[in-house]
Amino acid sequence: MEKQPMYYGTYLGLDKVLNAQHPVSFEAGNEPAHDEMLFIIIHQAYELWFKQILFELDYITGVFSKEKINDNAEDMNLVRHRLRRIIQILQLLNKQVEILDTMTPLDFLEFRNLLTPSSGFQSKQFRLLEARLGLEIDHRHHKDYYKRTNEGGFTREDYQHITAIEEGHNLLELVNRWLERIPFFREDFWTGYKATTAGKHHPFWNDYRAVYEAGLTEREKNKIHDFDLVFFEQRAAHYTDEQATAMKTLFSPAALRSALFIMLYRDFPLFQTSYQVLDALIEIDHLMSSWRHKHLVMVRRMIGMRVGTGNTSGAGYLEGAMSKHFVYRDLSGLSTYLIERKKLPALPDALIRNLGFQL
Repeated sequence: MEKQPMYYGTYLGLDKVLNAQHPVSFEAGNEPAHDEMLFIIIHQAYELWFKQILFELDYITGVFSKEKINDNAEDMNLVRHRLRRIIQILQLLNKQVEILDTMTPLDFLEFRNLLTPSSGFQSKQFRLLEARLGLEIDHRHHKDYYKRTNEGGFTREDYQHITAIEEGHNLLELVNRWLERIPFFREDFWTGYKATTAGKHHPFWNDYRAVYEAGLTEREKNKIHDFDLVFFEQRAAHYTDEQATAMKTLFSPAALRSALFIMLYRDFPLFQTSYQVLDALIEIDHLMSSWRHKHLVMVRRMIGMRVGTGNTSGAGYLEGAMSKHFVYRDLSGLSTYLIERKKLPALPDALIRNLGFQL
C-alpha cells in the first residue's frame, strides 16, 4: 500500500482536536450560551500546556535523579533551558486569563449550572504538575479536598494515579539532594583560607555569619537567630514552638547553605548555570502564585462568594491556596541572608581553581 504524504491536519490530529468542543448548552432542550465555547477552548488550551510542562519536568527530574551530574556536560544547561521554557508557558497561561475575562458574569451564568459538579479543581494534570514540582499533600490548603472521590472530586482511577505520583520523588526533593552533594566545602578546597572569626562551623560560615550580623540594623538584629536556625538548626532559647515551626524549611540546612553559596558567588563560571536553575525555580513559583491570584480575582468577579461548582468554597478556597501553595519559598527567602558583594569573604585559590572551566 502506497504511503500517503504527510499532511498538516493529519500530523496534528486536527480532526480530533477541533472536534473536541461540545458545549452542553447547545444540546437539545437548553438555551445556547455563546461564551461556553470560549470557556471550553480556554481550558483545553490550559490542559495542552500542562501536558507540555509535565513533559519538560520528565526530562528535568530525570537529570536530577542521577547520582552525579556533570556540570561540564549538557545536562544542566538543558535543565536550565527547559525550566526557562516552563516559565514562558506559565507567562502565557497568565495572559490567557485576560481572554477569559472578556466573558462577563452574566455570560457565565448562562451555562454555569450545567457544569455542576465538574470543576477546574478536577484537573488531574494541574494536580500532577504541582506534585511533581514538590507541593506535598500535607502542605496543601484544605488537604481533605484532595482526598475526595465523590462528586466534585476525582475519579477513583485518577485519584490512584495522583497518589502514586505524590508518593514518588518530586523535583524539590531531587534538587535538595543535588545541593547537598555539592562538594565545595571539602577541606582540601579551603587550604590557605584565612579565617577572621572563630566559631563552631566551617570557617567560611563563621566569617559570613559575622559579616551578616554586623550589617543588621537595630530592628533586624533578631534575624541572626533566624540565620542560625535556617542554616544550622540552632534554635534560640527565646524562640517559641510556634516561631520555630514558622521557620521550618522544606530544604535541608546543608542544601540551603549550598544554594546561598551559589547565589553569593554566581559570577564564577561553574556556578552560573546552577544559579540560573535556582532562579528559574523561584520564578516558576512566583508565576504559579500569580496564576492563582488571577484565577481568584476572576472567580470573585464571576461568582462573588458563591460555592464552586465542585463543592469547594470557591474564592475562599482559592485565596487559601494562593497564600499556602508555595513550593520554593525557601529559595526565594535566601535573599534575607545576603550581604553586599564587596563584603563577601575572599575564597581560597584552591577553591577558585575549581570554580572555573579548565582549558
